[in-house]
Amino acid sequence: MMQKVVVGLSGGVDSSVAALILKKKGYEVIGLFMHNWEEEEESYNHYKCTWKEDSIDAMLVAKQLNIPFQVIEMKNEYKKHIINYMFNEYRLGKTPNPDILCNRKIKFSIFLKKALDLGADLIATGHYVNKKKIVKNRKTIYRLLIGKDLNKDQSYFLCQLTQYQLEKSLFPLGLLTKNQVRKIAKIHKLWNAHKKESQGLCFVGKINLFNFLKKKITPKKGEIVCINSNASVYQEKKIFSSKEEELFFLSRKKKYKKSDGKIIGYHQGAFSFTKGQRKGIALGGYKEALFVIDTDVKENIVYTGMGKKHPGLYRKSLFIHEKNIHWVRKDLTLFEGEKMNVLCRIRYRQPLQKSKLYKIKKGMFIEFESMQCAITEGQFAVWYLGKELIGSGIISMILYFVIFLKIEFIL
Repeated sequence: MMQKVVVGLSGGVDSSVAALILKKKGYEVIGLFMHNWEEEEESYNHYKCTWKEDSIDAMLVAKQLNIPFQVIEMKNEYKKHIINYMFNEYRLGKTPNPDILCNRKIKFSIFLKKALDLGADLIATGHYVNKKKIVKNRKTIYRLLIGKDLNKDQSYFLCQLTQYQLEKSLFPLGLLTKNQVRKIAKIHKLWNAHKKESQGLCFVGKINLFNFLKKKITPKKGEIVCINSNASVYQEKKIFSSKEEELFFLSRKKKYKKSDGKIIGYHQGAFSFTKGQRKGIALGGYKEALFVIDTDVKENIVYTGMGKKHPGLYRKSLFIHEKNIHWVRKDLTLFEGEKMNVLCRIRYRQPLQKSKLYKIKKGMFIEFESMQCAITEGQFAVWYLGKELIGSGIISMILYFVIFLKIEFIL
């Protein structure tokens, strides 16, 4: 019996070629376009939201492929799970990753349910990842593997998927490169074969972050403080009684004060800055570029450091609270006291870093072999065994370290 697959057609070339490949393989293919963004909300940015054009492109490709097509309304769900999440995270001084949450909450959850309600057996997307089924202890397990095109691999964005979501999903582009996908689109004369890649926020496009956030978070003038690389806050030395104590210390958020540096300028809202940021500080005349090393949204202060090698940019360890740990491979779950050597990344397209997981009662540490730049609370750390993504977690904020491991968190 022919399996029915619903493809999330975005109007871009990737999802279009995914639909083409599946149809050629004999699947019954249906194209659905998710309308997740309100037209009147375009004032959030200076760029034109292209959902109308994208939906037309998706419709025209569906017509070329001779597959059913419809637009489904998901604006309320998107606003609830993604837009509100972004505002809340930035308000707390964190840097969210809406694309990862969009995959977990929208594409592979709400969209999946709508597709199954339409009688589909599976859904498919244009992600550059691979899936492989294995049997372990008589149980079927789905492995999430990096895509063939290492420059386009999108496994990082699917790091929160469950076994059920993987079971119900197909990724037709996993064994192709972007150039091969373009070539296939051109050979078959797809309407959008030459369309440029979309950029920016998932389903919204490019946004001016400050203009976007100020709709819900009131701008307020605050100070920009520059911390010298030789400041006393970087001279702390501790003697640790255990590895766990050392990891808590190394993972904590530095507690900066204005007196640690000097005021060099002003900004309109600490909420719109993130660690490692260089552009947008709008201060010149320094020997080296200024980078954001931390923000204090409560006091509305942006702390900066001069130069890419500033110690405020680097840490060797991070912490993930227990409730924010997610295992794609639950059979590989670590328990208290256990360790695991893995490869890890803390942002999309970052080369995989040698690291070690340490599971404790409160959560889990990741200790890196080398210092990492701009470890950012609210972002996702993702870990791999070889080419397989096995788990992920939201980087937690440890405010300070106290003897006997009494820790204060912002989760």
